[in-house]
Amino acid sequence: MTDILAESFRVYGRDGGGPFVLVSDHAGQAIPPSLGDLGLSDVERARHIGWDIGIDGVGRRLADALPAVLVEQVYSRLVIDCNRAPGHPTSVVVQSDGTLVPRNQNLDAADVAWREQTILHPYHNRIAQELDARLAHGRSVVVVALHSFTPVMHNVARPWHVGLLHNHDPRLAHIMIELLRAEGLVVGDNEPYALTDTSDYTVPLHGEQRALPHIEIEIRQDLITHPAGQAEWAARLARLLPEAWQIFCTRYEQQP
Repeated sequence: MTDILAESFRVYGRDGGGPFVLVSDHAGQAIPPSLGDLGLSDVERARHIGWDIGIDGVGRRLADALPAVLVEQVYSRLVIDCNRAPGHPTSVVVQSDGTLVPRNQNLDAADVAWREQTILHPYHNRIAQELDARLAHGRSVVVVALHSFTPVMHNVARPWHVGLLHNHDPRLAHIMIELLRAEGLVVGDNEPYALTDTSDYTVPLHGEQRALPHIEIEIRQDLITHPAGQAEWAARLARLLPEAWQIFCTRYEQQP
């Protein structure tokens, strides 16, 4: 097992020879010292606006179980959202779910560029490096983006246990939806969010632009707040992802 802390990302797990490369855009809560606490309390920063609650535990357990390499973002999405393209209106949020972020108000171009250069780009460059190394050896590669979502948003309860997001290539997502629903789960198809060319960055950049099979998984946060739930979901995904990949290869005549 490797556990390498870099400036804006952590690489966890090991390459077990399988196709999966795990990425987690919102796994961290760190803030660069120069930005203090962003003007927010500990309670506010710990909410879903600051990170994808529980996905760090799921991702690391899943990386161990497959085994696979996981590239995690360690900084809070309140600093910069690594699932948004540079220049996107919500790349650096001024307000999130009703909470103003004081340190993000009235940023100039240099402030934003510094966050991109020190956090966003190194993270995505590391993902690209991981993918390039496998492709250079002619290996199959599947990009698996891991996220979690809040159970209630704008006073509306979200019933899905898990959602699978997709855009131009829904094939692997649809297979995974079938497998999860067969287990009696309430599974969202592009719920609670839809993956689009502009709403997301990681899958469009590393999956769609490279024409690699990919899947974006959103797990409801109350199911993975505690270690037991994280372990349950990691075990489930470790079992179903290889099954989904085998179905994909058979259905679409792709070399596994």
